Amino acid sequence: MTAVELSAPARAKINVFLRVLAVEKNGYHGIETLFQRISLADELRVTRSDQPGQVSLSVDGPDLGPPEENLAVRAARVVLDATGRRFGVALALTKRIPVAAGLGGGSADAAAALELTNQLAGSPIPRAELLHLASRLGADVPFLLTGASRALGWAHGDRLFALPPLPPLPLLLLVPPVGVRTAEAYGWVDQARATATPRGALLLDQTALASWSDVARMAGNDFESAVFAREPRIRECFEALARTGPMLCRMSGSGSTLVAGYRTSRERDDAQMMLGKKHGRTIAAETA
Repeated sequence: MTAVELSAPARAKINVFLRVLAVEKNGYHGIETLFQRISLADELRVTRSDQPGQVSLSVDGPDLGPPEENLAVRAARVVLDATGRRFGVALALTKRIPVAAGLGGGSADAAAALELTNQLAGSPIPRAELLHLASRLGADVPFLLTGASRALGWAHGDRLFALPPLPPLPLLLLVPPVGVRTAEAYGWVDQARATATPRGALLLDQTALASWSDVARMAGNDFESAVFAREPRIRECFEALARTGPMLCRMSGSGSTLVAGYRTSRERDDAQMMLGKKHGRTIAAETA
């Protein structure tokens, strides 16, 4: 019997390291990154409707703007178009991942919408084709669709090499009271590089990423210096988070969320109490 309603968590991601490469002819930047899925998640419920090709959206959480611009809506519509628009879907989204914060919340919702809408259709779209559709929606969507715990990503995030999972790492997310638009962040990086010394090579392999201590040594984010220079408040938040004694501390994606990893949950919880609400919203999580 064909399902009429399905639901699933849409888990956020962090970028443990992120290198921004040169601008390509199409105007987009290439990237090299280590994606890591985390426990923080939205919840998406997809219900089949008798209105062919139609997609509706209800949101429990912050205003996400016009539904037609929502990535989950676009993802569901892509699947309906690819499967002949035989039915419609109603999306009900419970939003817990901070919006426009470098955690891939919209991309996570899109990945869940692709997967669930395809299942409601009887899974006619094979995995390889579903990943191709994901790559057209955003740089983080293919990784979040794979279900992998972590993966090396390059090109536009659509070239992926899944890595074995590591033991869960306690995380503290600090969301500053200042947002960063991704397009602006890329522009700031380009401007800063006009006078910067080119970087050296970086070797990425499984042996260099086999433990959390190895990962901590490799961690870095090309957006940080450019964003910190333009938004001193985010730099102050980063410095406050770094003073709590984490084994790694980075900004995720183009920001503005800052992520710290700790050896134990108690160290993480102590850090959360130490920070309080002075520097923004804190969220306790762990790698998934």
